[in-house]
Amino acid sequence: MRAVGTFMKVVAAAKINLFLEVVGRRKDGYHDIRSIVAPISLFDTLLVEEVSGGSVSTVIENLDSVCGHDGEEIQSDGNIATKAALLLKKVSGCKSGVRISIRKEIPIGGGLGGGSSDAAAVLLALNKAWGLGYSRQELGAMAAQIGCDVPALVCGGMVLAEDLGERVTAIEGVSSESAWWVALVNPGFRVSTKDIYSRCGNVLTSPPGMLDSMLLAVRTGNVELAGRNLFNGLQSTVFSKYPLIEMIAEALERAGAVGVGLSGSGGTVFGLARNERHARSLADSAVKSLGHPLWRRVSRILPDGVMAAHGPLEA
Repeated sequence: MRAVGTFMKVVAAAKINLFLEVVGRRKDGYHDIRSIVAPISLFDTLLVEEVSGGSVSTVIENLDSVCGHDGEEIQSDGNIATKAALLLKKVSGCKSGVRISIRKEIPIGGGLGGGSSDAAAVLLALNKAWGLGYSRQELGAMAAQIGCDVPALVCGGMVLAEDLGERVTAIEGVSSESAWWVALVNPGFRVSTKDIYSRCGNVLTSPPGMLDSMLLAVRTGNVELAGRNLFNGLQSTVFSKYPLIEMIAEALERAGAVGVGLSGSGGTVFGLARNERHARSLADSAVKSLGHPLWRRVSRILPDGVMAAHGPLEA
């Protein structure tokens, strides 16, 4: 950034997990995973403003209206976007201060990586604004210190995330035809990732061949193949604790989704669709059948990812 009062505007994309298996439990209690992470066209919007004094702060402008917000105030110091900016300042030695304003569209605690995506956007934006020149690989290594999903979202595009999520490999040869439409339905409450992992088994792996089949699906753009190979090892644990989430999945199946999956540790459920019209029909039919005005959106997978920066924009 050039001067105090200068803005940079960035958008942070949500993600879904097309594939997620728990491959083992570590001695420290954390779980190793293997997951295909895909960014989607549902975005938070961030304004990053240079301020004097070197301070870092974050505010969510529309917190009271965000899906999953339970009324608890989110303090700036506890926001992962603040943590991302402070980490980059520490590593780089940069003395600049920033104020981060977030307008959220991604549900809180919904398995769509909203907070992690905000943190990734901050790292990428400030790396550019401050002229630091870190590569995405270097930023991803830093990102692992603040959240397991952040490295994958720093990388952008469809990736395979392994171990705790810090080992990220871009999936080569992804077809543009894998920009599949999805219907998203959220129960309206946040799900604790820590709680779900504490309840799940040590190993929750997929049947042989499913990962390879899903990789083939994204490389060929075959949505039918993808629908048959969606997998989430946490799904049974989430469904057991939250019957409404299982009901949402069943409603999307009845509505005719190509395939239905739980994203992350929940509670957002997605249905793969053949086109935009099909996706809208899935979302509307599923919610109508449940008789409750649940949060729903239609979105599209972004095979190449997006983390757009526009600016600086003068205040």
